[in-house]
Amino acid sequence: MKPLARTAAHMPGSGIREIVHLALTMPDVIRLEVGEPNFPTPIHIVEAAYQAANAGFTKYGPSGGLQTLRELLAGRVSRVNGYPVTAAQVNISVGGVQGILAALSALLDPGDEVLIPDPAWPNYEMAILLREAVPVHYPLYIEHGFVPQTEHIESLITPRTKLMIINSPSNPTGAVFPRETIESLVALAQRHDLYLLSDEVYDELVFEGEHVSPALYDAERTIGIYAFSKNYAMTGWRVGYVVANEEVSRVITKIQEPMISCVASPIQKAAEAALTGPQDCIGEMRDSYRERRDAVVELLKEEGYYVYTPAGAFYIMVDISDAGVDSRQFALNLLEQCRVAVAPGTAFGKLGDHFVRISLATEKGLLLEGLRRLCEFVKSEAKRR
Repeated sequence: MKPLARTAAHMPGSGIREIVHLALTMPDVIRLEVGEPNFPTPIHIVEAAYQAANAGFTKYGPSGGLQTLRELLAGRVSRVNGYPVTAAQVNISVGGVQGILAALSALLDPGDEVLIPDPAWPNYEMAILLREAVPVHYPLYIEHGFVPQTEHIESLITPRTKLMIINSPSNPTGAVFPRETIESLVALAQRHDLYLLSDEVYDELVFEGEHVSPALYDAERTIGIYAFSKNYAMTGWRVGYVVANEEVSRVITKIQEPMISCVASPIQKAAEAALTGPQDCIGEMRDSYRERRDAVVELLKEEGYYVYTPAGAFYIMVDISDAGVDSRQFALNLLEQCRVAVAPGTAFGKLGDHFVRISLATEKGLLLEGLRRLCEFVKSEAKRR
């Protein structure tokens, strides 16, 4: 038979999902590997989807999303993220993941280079490779709190560079980029005429500091990626949105037709209910994640493995270099021997190799028990060296 598509066949799989799939086959595993809130979706959101479906709101919708939802989201971005947006600039996507792929499809030609963080969420690189573009990794060093340094990025730019990806609050580090860093990154993009793809999925999950969107300083070249998954505990609902200038937005709307046709209509009505209903769920979840973050940091200090404090999202990278093995092997061994699932740092890039990522979006008691097992396992492995 003729070969499969080269790009898809050679695209690396997610190192996170490798652990997820193994963990699902084992009993009594403490799940710290996946970024999924342990809170239920608020009931008024669930009820809105049920009522919409029950009322027959089950037909195809516009490729870019329901006009009513796009208008609500334009208002939300203008209010929460601080830059003016119209409904014409918004496209509804199947989660932030598909929104990223649609945006990359609108921007990239084969051979274009894309600057992506290291460490970073692995789906960026996967989507770039599917577009036959070239990922170029810029470093996020722990010495700088996993905050990008402009001089480290500028040396990587070539005539083929077209786009830079920014993610704050960050997955996997939980870093929140200061305003001056965002300003510097925007200025860099302007100097080299680059688009900016700003993943702001965790925009309301900030513990210290402030979330700053690069679109505040250059909305024309910024494509914002947002989702309901984290802020409203709606991961399985698969609804997100992309905000871009009207030219880019029109192309994304056109791309939506062969890619997804449209997001499910009852799901969009649930998203409307999330935006128009009570918002206290966001603050309650954020406060819980902050409390868990503080407890995790305290435990790491007690165990001698503290290296930094994340300021947002719901992740922390834990240094496991004392164990003497690469993070993938460590994660596999920890799962097999201690029944604790963590995401290996190598899933996020070369600079993640001495770390594993744990999710704070886990019930506090299980979270701390899993972390204790992890620390004890690192100590036992260190003694064996």
